[in-house]
Amino acid sequence: MSTPVIVAGVGMIPFAKPGASEPYPAMGAAAVRAALADAGLPYAQMQQAYVGYVYGDSTSGQRALYEVGQSGVPIFNVNNNCSTGSTALYLARQAVASGAADCVLVLGLEQMRPGALGSVYEDRPSPFDAFDATCAALTADDPAAAQIPLALRYFGGAGREHMRRYGTPLATFAKIRAKASRHAARNPLALLRRVVTVEEVLQDREVWPGVMTRLMACPPTCGAAAAVLVSEPFARRHGLSTQVRIRAQAMTTDREDSFQSGSMMQLVGAGMTREAARRVYESAGVGPEAITVCELHDCFAHNELISYEALGLCPDGEAAAFVDAGDNSYGGRVVTNPSGGLLSKGHPLGATGLAQCYELTQQLRGRAEQRQVEGARLALQHNLGLGGACVVTLYERAN
Repeated sequence: MSTPVIVAGVGMIPFAKPGASEPYPAMGAAAVRAALADAGLPYAQMQQAYVGYVYGDSTSGQRALYEVGQSGVPIFNVNNNCSTGSTALYLARQAVASGAADCVLVLGLEQMRPGALGSVYEDRPSPFDAFDATCAALTADDPAAAQIPLALRYFGGAGREHMRRYGTPLATFAKIRAKASRHAARNPLALLRRVVTVEEVLQDREVWPGVMTRLMACPPTCGAAAAVLVSEPFARRHGLSTQVRIRAQAMTTDREDSFQSGSMMQLVGAGMTREAARRVYESAGVGPEAITVCELHDCFAHNELISYEALGLCPDGEAAAFVDAGDNSYGGRVVTNPSGGLLSKGHPLGATGLAQCYELTQQLRGRAEQRQVEGARLALQHNLGLGGACVVTLYERAN
């Protein structure tokens, strides 16, 4: 990156269940206004805007931002499945780092429907054709797998592979879900704030016998979050805080081994994650041992566990020991998902990457209140979308 990129402002609204939120233009506008107020800048100073969403018609970004202003600013609509928000963030960061713009707005929003995710367009080839075929082949040994929604089959299958390869018990995934609930209880913006125990998670309805219970999956969610990114010279000219900056960022997509390795963990993005993390650590000149707080993509408890290893937070095969030691929470080595993560905070697809940005920015500012991770100076963000794309971002607190 040729120039430091400052996170000048962040905004987020409380996440809600489908049917209980405002329409997406109102949610998006509220998040943007909060980010602008946090930065201390008017909408008229935004030089570009990137808006991420998955379920919405073309130019929904304009519809949301026109609620805030109609300044003629270029608005780019972004869709990259569950990594949509951080993809928009990646594009905005590139614009500032390259010198194409000094002040850029990023918004992620989603107005979701209840139930499992599904395709909207049934009259054309699915972008998941190769994924579905590989998943079917790798889970064909268990007849129960064919009866469950695809997203559960993907990530449940990846967790099952970890269980078989390393002896990881089902209770480990329940511990991750219980941890998420304890963290979310401290977050007033989270959707699910009730603390659940490991036993409650294990005793919940099985969606894949022996592999996953319902509580191990994130809920459909509506919400919005936003950020304002600026160059350091722009921040200094306008008297803005330069406390939080993006130190390194990388985006990856699938390689052939996602489909040819015979691994469900590879199919759901462990390889993309590993490569994106490697690039970030190399660019920043730090290792994973320097990270004390991380927001990672826990769409299922199984993916949180797999991501510990792919991000280098613990060695391969040692994720269960990492969880058992409490190294994924307060008092441990790296506090993962202090917000409650997707499992408890909720997962409005397009907003998730910006919600992670919001949480980590507040952590580095020392403003996370009851969720504050003491001494946080480097914060890691991991946002993953099947289909596929992965974005890993490293934030730092300036001295």
